[in-house]
Amino acid sequence: MKTLYTASAAATGDGRNGHVQSTDGFIDADVRTPPEMGGPGGATNPEQLFAAGYAACFHSALKLVASKAGADPTDSEVVADVSIGPNDEGGFALAVQLEVTLPQVEADQAQELVEQAHQVCPYSNATRGNVEVTLTVA
Repeated sequence: MKTLYTASAAATGDGRNGHVQSTDGFIDADVRTPPEMGGPGGATNPEQLFAAGYAACFHSALKLVASKAGADPTDSEVVADVSIGPNDEGGFALAVQLEVTLPQVEADQAQELVEQAHQVCPYSNATRGNVEVTLTVA
C-alpha cells in the first residue's frame, strides 16, 4: 500500500478510564467506561470514537461514489451505531449499524450507492469479515 496519510494517537491512564490524544492535538479527550458497562461515564469512549470515524469515512466514500454516478448527495447523512458485547472466545466484539440518508436520490439508487460505498470505505474494508456491519438506507 502506498501511504497517503498516517494518524497517530496515544492512550494513557487506565485504558477505558484514561485519556486519548492525537499527536497533532486535535483529539484531546478523557475516556470513561459507559455506565451500561459498569463505568462512571461522563466522557467519550472508544466505541463513540470509532462510530464518529466510521460515519465520517463512510460519508466521504458515499459522496465519492455518488458524484461518480451523477447522483446528488446534498443533505446526505451517515449515522454509525457501534455496539460492543462479549464474543464466544471470552473477549469482546463489535457490531456496526450504518444508517444512510440520501434525500435527493431514489431508494433503489441510494441502496446501490451505499453498497458501493461499503466497498470503497477504508473502515468497511478493515472490518469486513471481522465485524458485523449492517447497512440501512433511511
